[in-house]
Amino acid sequence: MGRPIPILSKSAMTVTSPSAAAPPSTAPEDPDGPVVAARTSTVATVLVVALPLVVAFAVLSMVFTGAFTANRALVDAGDLVVDGLPIARAVHDGMAALTVGLLIVAAFALPAQRKDPRGMSRVQQQAVRWAAVSGSIWFLAAVVGIVLTGANTLGVPLTSPVFARNFMLFAFQVEIGQSLVVSAVGILVAAVVAAFATRVTTIAVATVSALFALLPLALSGHAAGSLEHANAVNSLAFHLIGVCVWVGGLVAVLLVRKGTRGATGRVVARYSTLAGWAFVAVAFSGIINASLRITGPLDLVTTTYGWLITTKAVILILLGIAGIVQRRKLVPGLLRDPLNRRLFVRFALAEVVFMAVAMGISVGLARSQPPVPQTPETGADTRDGLIGFTFPAPQTFGRFLTAWQIDWAWLAIAVTMGAWYLYAVRKLRKRGDAWPVHRTICWLLGCLLFIWFTSGGPAVYGMIHFSSHMIQHMGLMMFVPLPLVLGGPVLLALRTLPVRNDGSRGSREWLMLFVHSRYMQFMGKPAVAGVIFAGSLIVFYFTPAFQYALQSHEWHVVMVVHFVLSGYLFFWVFIGVDPGPKRPAYPILIIALLATLAFHAFFGVAVMTSESVFAVDWYHALGQTNDAGLLADQHTGGGIAWGASELPMVLVALLVVRNWITSDTRDAKRLDRQADRDGDAELRAYNDRLSAMNGGRGE
Repeated sequence: MGRPIPILSKSAMTVTSPSAAAPPSTAPEDPDGPVVAARTSTVATVLVVALPLVVAFAVLSMVFTGAFTANRALVDAGDLVVDGLPIARAVHDGMAALTVGLLIVAAFALPAQRKDPRGMSRVQQQAVRWAAVSGSIWFLAAVVGIVLTGANTLGVPLTSPVFARNFMLFAFQVEIGQSLVVSAVGILVAAVVAAFATRVTTIAVATVSALFALLPLALSGHAAGSLEHANAVNSLAFHLIGVCVWVGGLVAVLLVRKGTRGATGRVVARYSTLAGWAFVAVAFSGIINASLRITGPLDLVTTTYGWLITTKAVILILLGIAGIVQRRKLVPGLLRDPLNRRLFVRFALAEVVFMAVAMGISVGLARSQPPVPQTPETGADTRDGLIGFTFPAPQTFGRFLTAWQIDWAWLAIAVTMGAWYLYAVRKLRKRGDAWPVHRTICWLLGCLLFIWFTSGGPAVYGMIHFSSHMIQHMGLMMFVPLPLVLGGPVLLALRTLPVRNDGSRGSREWLMLFVHSRYMQFMGKPAVAGVIFAGSLIVFYFTPAFQYALQSHEWHVVMVVHFVLSGYLFFWVFIGVDPGPKRPAYPILIIALLATLAFHAFFGVAVMTSESVFAVDWYHALGQTNDAGLLADQHTGGGIAWGASELPMVLVALLVVRNWITSDTRDAKRLDRQADRDGDAELRAYNDRLSAMNGGRGE
């Protein structure tokens, strides 16, 4: 089920020790009265013990699966490397969860400063400073992990001259080394930003950086060379983020509980919402990861690896039940009476112990060999390993329409988007508010198109033929974003998300801040959106970026995200119904739209008349060595790029004109109503000014 993350930090515990408690004069403000010191000691003890518990179960799991023996049979990097890697990984993962948990709780759950909501409250400052400390330890553990992983990959001790000569090569030219280095940079940025944070917005920047630092770690997991590389990496990324938010958030709530005082109920309720989403991500990604590592359900009871997965699954189910109890029983009690905090602390500490056991097992699983080989089998088609799935049959029109290679991450995102939209519309109508049906249809259509373009024929054959890739590109850039924009998701979210009244920032407040930010004011300019939309085509295809997106999974993900977001931004600027920065006059929109359409046509012609094959090394590696045929297919792709823009662009132009006309009609009606109210005062004043001007000339 992937690699979960451990939780805690001794440095964080020392801050919550009894010696750091408030002076006696402030004791009456704490609703727990005289039991504070004893309970603080209990919390610190449990949290400090949890990290060794993670390490212990990681080692036991590796002994149970024979990982130590298997590793020694393959490489001989020495005791320090082989035995030190699980410990370094446990510390690394624990600090990752703690840092992410502290930052995300500070940004989304903790009470804010009432006088200046932009500044941090005392408890937010405390959480962010602890996050800076745990982030620093996380960074140091990441550096140690890079060194030990490099030695283990090279199969030599740290003292070997071979390690000294080849370490930089491993760190900057081998994929696993590059991913660990990128992660370490993200960790360092998060720790530094947290250390110097003075505003709540800065906390969000540190949180995003910390979450980003988790993503490259997915590339170092199992299945890096298997056929299901994309699904393995994506699901592990979901798993890492989910575990860090869930576990780290719970530990963060425990650590800052004294600073929240009367707001503990609200903080726990907000964390509970985050934990619910995180639990779903962990469970879903765990199922995907497990399915890629075992041959079938029998492996769960007939192999040692399967037994550990089963144990993890049981613990996950128990923790899910505990979360439901917490949501339905403990949170309402905390909201009614802060004195119920004592029961919540005990319950949460029990959850931490179970989480520590599960995480230790996960660290051990990450270092153990699963039943399914995680490297291509001898004699297998090398093309399968290149594209990440079984090489498909020759393309026909029917196969293009019916072929599927499910990308579970994109599928989950699309289904979640659709389910949230339907839930929000239902919530809106239950309170008596209307929502246009055509917006719901547009949104669901966009979600369905996104699923097909990322898991259907365009995704399958887009890795093999340039023309098929161009269909996927145009679909993700034009046919998916257009109906999504017409769905008005931001407007729907602002009308249905709960409003905070204590100055803190929830989903609605962060969304409002983002859409009205200076960043969006800049990005929302038609010229900027047009340059990003059309200019990125030139950058992507006439540089090595296209070949990177075919060869590398992470660059392929960046490609998909960029195509969808650049298209969404472009269409939102011109026809979006969502709130945001003020749009320019309609004539300027028409001019910008025509200019973008002309540039897009120029790009299509440039590809149609190109004389060299894009990503030629990739296609040669797939066995397609007929350069003339590749160039002809590329010219076909250029024609697709040119022709595919016509229909959506014409539709956008018509919608802009329609909005222009309706805007003029609304302005005319508004002026008529104003004239009826004030007796046409504006017209009389205008005539008086003209009379005065004429009188002045006569004199």
